[in-house]
Amino acid sequence: MGKVILTGDRPTGRLHLGHYVGSLRQRVELQNSGEFDKIFIMIADAQALTDNADNPEKIRRNIIEVALDYLSCGLDPAKATIFIQSQIPELCELAFYYMNLVTVARLERNPTVKAEIQLRNFGKSIPVGFYTYPISQASDITAFRATTVPVGEDQEPMIEQTREIVHKFNSVYGETLVEPEILLPKNAACLRLPGTDGKAKMSKSLGNCIYLSDTAEDVRKKVMSMYTDPDHIRIEDPGKIEGNCVFTYLDAFSCCDHFAEFLPDYSSLEELKAHYRRGGLGDVKVKKFLNSVLQEVLEPIRARRKEYERDIEGVYEMLRRGCDVARAEAAETLAMVKRAMKIDYFDDTEMIRRQSEMYRNAQ
Repeated sequence: MGKVILTGDRPTGRLHLGHYVGSLRQRVELQNSGEFDKIFIMIADAQALTDNADNPEKIRRNIIEVALDYLSCGLDPAKATIFIQSQIPELCELAFYYMNLVTVARLERNPTVKAEIQLRNFGKSIPVGFYTYPISQASDITAFRATTVPVGEDQEPMIEQTREIVHKFNSVYGETLVEPEILLPKNAACLRLPGTDGKAKMSKSLGNCIYLSDTAEDVRKKVMSMYTDPDHIRIEDPGKIEGNCVFTYLDAFSCCDHFAEFLPDYSSLEELKAHYRRGGLGDVKVKKFLNSVLQEVLEPIRARRKEYERDIEGVYEMLRRGCDVARAEAAETLAMVKRAMKIDYFDDTEMIRRQSEMYRNAQ
């Protein structure tokens, strides 16, 4: 069996630096590594509708935004299949069958679901579609027989639940589904990038994001207003690195070459941190350095985006082709599942023959 990747994003807005360090950058590396036989990247619009059903236009207009972000980051349709979830109806049918393998109590224990429900203030008015999100995700992963799922650490409980569903299905119906492995970012700072306001998570709804499509000036303004150490009032004051999101971003993005180019007074990030801790280093200087680092990272992404924006029809055609490929793959898996569950009635010619013979003999 070959190595297969399945990953994706909800199209609720433009993608930001949290997406980039949490998964996008790694996806491009994996795509170009040559280690994987197939790579499927999903724009998860159906999942986005589970908590945006009253505003489908929001999802509709962000399909192209996410596709442009994918392409501008270096995802290559010649190497990866980029598709739209709702255009693959086989995923809904698989999820329907998997629902019989998961209890309500198990869904209620899923930490990711609990956290997301609390974040959205659903209370007792939880949409069933959102509640069964882990089952839908299991359908997405298994439909493409993914062996590897690159995600952030907040998605670990979801992947674990997929593995449980796979194990249960295979135990009941025989070895059919592939059990996936999670792939987390190697850099600890990339597991969950904080927002520019110091909140635990960069989030579109909190307005604390640096978007991949932001202009250079937008990025500069956001960096210069970033949360640091509130007790580091004067330059000579010792500063804290822990919880200081400027340094968290430097952990995620900076390298030695950046110091040589933009801040030659220091040879490494550790040297910069040491100076900040003992005092004598102002926040403005560190922020200016971070801005230079981020501009170098984002400028080629912005340039590629402008190129793709000139051919939106071509981007939609790429998505259409990706959906055709993805649907064919999902249909294969669905056929395997129905065969294992013995509900492939019209394809089981041997069963039809035996039953015909039985009834003829009974006459």
